[in-house]
Parts: sequence; C-alpha cells; structure tokens
Amino acid sequence: MNARQTTVVAEPHGQVALVSVGFPLLGAAVVWGLKSIAGWVAGLSWAPMQGPFRLVASIPEPWATIGSVAVGAVLGLVVAGIAAHERLVVEVFNEGVELLRGGKHRSFDRTLVSAAFLDGKKLVLLGVDTGELARESHDLKPEELANAFQTHGYQWLEDGDPYRDEYRRWVDGTPDLPPGANALLKVRAEALRKDDKSDAAELREELSRLGVVVREEKKRQYWRLTRSLH
Repeated sequence: MNARQTTVVAEPHGQVALVSVGFPLLGAAVVWGLKSIAGWVAGLSWAPMQGPFRLVASIPEPWATIGSVAVGAVLGLVVAGIAAHERLVVEVFNEGVELLRGGKHRSFDRTLVSAAFLDGKKLVLLGVDTGELARESHDLKPEELANAFQTHGYQWLEDGDPYRDEYRRWVDGTPDLPPGANALLKVRAEALRKDDKSDAAELREELSRLGVVVREEKKRQYWRLTRSLH
C-alpha cells in the first residue's frame, strides 16, 4: 500500500524557534529592567503601585537580579507556550484536509470541500452547499497554502470569497433567518463582545447546521444563507 502523499503547511522552524527562545529572553529583559528602576520609582510620591516597587527595591542582591530574570523568563515561556498552542498546521492530501491547532484535529473529506481561499488572515474551506466548513486564523505564507491545495487538485480561489456580496449585517430580529438563528446570533454577539473566541466558534458551528454562514468585522456580525450547488 502506498503511503499517503501529504503537503504540510506550517510556520517556518526559524520563526517557531525565534518565538520559543525570544519570548523568554524578552520577558527576562523586561522584568530585569523593571527591577532596575524599582528604587527610583519607589521614591516618586506620585507614581502608582508604590507598594510593589518598594518591595522589589528592598530585595538584596544578587537575589533581586536572579529573581527578576527567572520570573521574566517564566512569563516569556508562558507566552511562547500560548503562541505554540494557537499555531495552525494545515495538512492537505488527495483524500481530504486536516487542520491542527492546540492538539485538536479537524478532518474534512475531499468530497465535502468545494474550494479554499484566504479572507485576510483567515483560511476558509468552502463546502459543497456553499457553507463554510472552516474559518481559521493563521500566520502561514499565502503562497504555500495556495500551492498545497492546488498540488492536490483543490480549487483555490485567488480572488477570495465568491459570496462576499451576499452577506448582510445582522441586527437583532432580522427577518429571513431560519428559526433559532436570531437567538444564536444574539448570544454570539455577546461572546464577541467579551472576546470569547471559543464560544463564538462553537456558535458559528451551530449556525452552520441551520444553514447560516456568519463572519465578523470589528465584532459586527454579517450573515448569508447556504444553498446547494447541485
């Protein structure tokens, strides 16, 4: 049996290494810098957060320097870890597409994918009913994504969303939506306001099952209905 031929699109190793090493170094430098000026800030009667700065200034050397560098490096590692968790990897093969992010895999059979395109910094997979199977933010190279899909025979839309003119702005109580869609969009608007990306993504999938495609611009929601291409 022949091995599956897969094209993987991911952030360059150099960029990943830069984040993994650079963030801890930057964090260490920033916190050490704050430690260095703690005594000066503590002497300013009008400066905020006098208590923490006085506390830091009272720590004897070399423990103040060692502690500040260690704390900064740990904070940098946390940020680098979050970046790694949010990193998107795209695997394209003749039989389908896989999207990997944060340890989660989303698989789409070839028969379900009608096309792919970029909408700004988001990768979009279109379904055969004109709905969106996926809309994922990324920091990948557009030319590498285009090449991956085209290599395996998928339709790549250089001009972006072919249905962009069908979107209408959502307001509460909008007519022409399927039953239940207005309620979901209202809850999703609140999730966007709170910057709850997980809840907004889950509600997007709920709306998709109702035949509603939704996207947002500056937390304003726009919608259109799916339709069969057959």
